Amino acid sequence: MSTLTEDQRKHLEFIQNVITRMNSNSFTIKGWAITLVSALFALAAKDSDVKYVLISYISIFTFWCLDAYYLSMERQFRSLYNDIIDPSKSIQLYSMSIGNYNNGKNTWLSSFFSKSISILYITTIGLTLVVMFLFKHS
Repeated sequence: MSTLTEDQRKHLEFIQNVITRMNSNSFTIKGWAITLVSALFALAAKDSDVKYVLISYISIFTFWCLDAYYLSMERQFRSLYNDIIDPSKSIQLYSMSIGNYNNGKNTWLSSFFSKSISILYITTIGLTLVVMFLFKHS
């Protein structure tokens, strides 16, 4: 394995910072999704109005889409990172272009259905269904 130059290491550091930021955004989105859905459940219980629960479906889907976007971007930057450390690949120094990596598991659709985020949102949808059922039968 060849040794990386100082410029290549700096390039990898830039990419790692972006990957970390995407991951932090994804974590924050998950927190906001749970917080908002919980608040909507509380409003629904307080006012005995199932409409708040229905609004939570829109929120869940919106946060799921946004979370998938950040996961897709994170995966694309990880692919760029891997290509930079691969001696057989020739990546322009300090390039942050990820256009060539939007394929396979790096796409938004693949990220949308990935286990790492779909489990949370499917569970949240399931809980929302349970809450709706309980409201209708109480």
